[in-house]
Amino acid sequence: MQSRKEQEPRETLESTMLKYRLYPTPEQAALLDKTFECCRYLWNRMLSDEREFYFATDLHFIPTPACYKKEAPFLKEVDSQALATVHQNLRRAFQSFFDRPGTSGYPAFKRKTGGKCTYTTYNNPAGTRIYLARDGIRLPKLGLVPARLHRKPLHWWKLKSATVTKSPSGKYFCSLLYRYPVREKPFALPAPEKTIGLNYSMPHFYVDSNGETPDPPHWLRRSEKKLALMQQRLSRMQRGSKNYEAQLQKIRLLHEHIANQRLDFVHKQSRRLADASDAVCVRDCNLQEMARELKRGSVNDSGFGMFRSCVKYKLARQGKPFVVIDKFYPSAKTCHNCGAVWEELPQEDRFWTCPTCGAQLSRERNAAENIRRQGMEKLRAETI
Repeated sequence: MQSRKEQEPRETLESTMLKYRLYPTPEQAALLDKTFECCRYLWNRMLSDEREFYFATDLHFIPTPACYKKEAPFLKEVDSQALATVHQNLRRAFQSFFDRPGTSGYPAFKRKTGGKCTYTTYNNPAGTRIYLARDGIRLPKLGLVPARLHRKPLHWWKLKSATVTKSPSGKYFCSLLYRYPVREKPFALPAPEKTIGLNYSMPHFYVDSNGETPDPPHWLRRSEKKLALMQQRLSRMQRGSKNYEAQLQKIRLLHEHIANQRLDFVHKQSRRLADASDAVCVRDCNLQEMARELKRGSVNDSGFGMFRSCVKYKLARQGKPFVVIDKFYPSAKTCHNCGAVWEELPQEDRFWTCPTCGAQLSRERNAAENIRRQGMEKLRAETI
């Protein structure tokens, strides 16, 4: 068996998603909203009929969208590819539940209010095609939808699908999925000085093995007072009135602004890290479990999980490794100077002295250096 270092570079398919803001006409917006509702209706009907069929026969069967068009003729007015995607998504949801019952839950019904408005349609070169025009995107049943095209795909990219979404604030977006062949770069063991270890830190976002911290602003915390005042005004208004809807829209826009601030920071920081490093090592920590256990601060507000995903794919596109070490490795309790493990280290101590060699250690930087060292050992083992 060839090692990772000896394997010949091969050609693989890579995917890229380009997201554009849509500006549909009133007629197009009405048809988009109708498509969202039809997809929700079809999901609930197929799920209900599948349950009834299972209780009656002890077998699983999901009817196709064509079975419902006679009793629900309004389904013929929307894109048939979007309805077919709902059928495939429900089938995959059941398959995931049967394969991984502990992690994937049983498919649930979709709510009419408060749910996610989205549908996916696939590009069919032999039939109805999806393509970019000069100032818009051509979508099935909708025609040319005006859009802000801030980026164009390369000419050898192949368009596979389009996913249309509507944000809670009422904005429409279209995400186009492209695939293209790339040749993998030959693997080279990264230099230790250009290998970074990252340790999650609630107050600093992360601390790397060089002791650097990005210290991002806590976006939600900075807007908590303003958000609380807006929600207080909303609670005093009559539900369903024009003032109530206007105030609710302001709250939605504020939440969207906070999410955009977090996303902007994550992409800029992950790009800087991916360009400056030959390899990045992280610990496989469970952020959901940390969010339940840690009471001070907000793990979910940091966006560190999204940051790890962005670093991973940006490194992969440059042929650089992203190393994940075991979550049970005692990175904070191990002295990076002598390798001794102090099991009795209190959780609240941010600085400590190694009882073996007497080194003065910062808990977070020491953990990041140990993560980097473990990551390098893992990479060396893969090249043997």
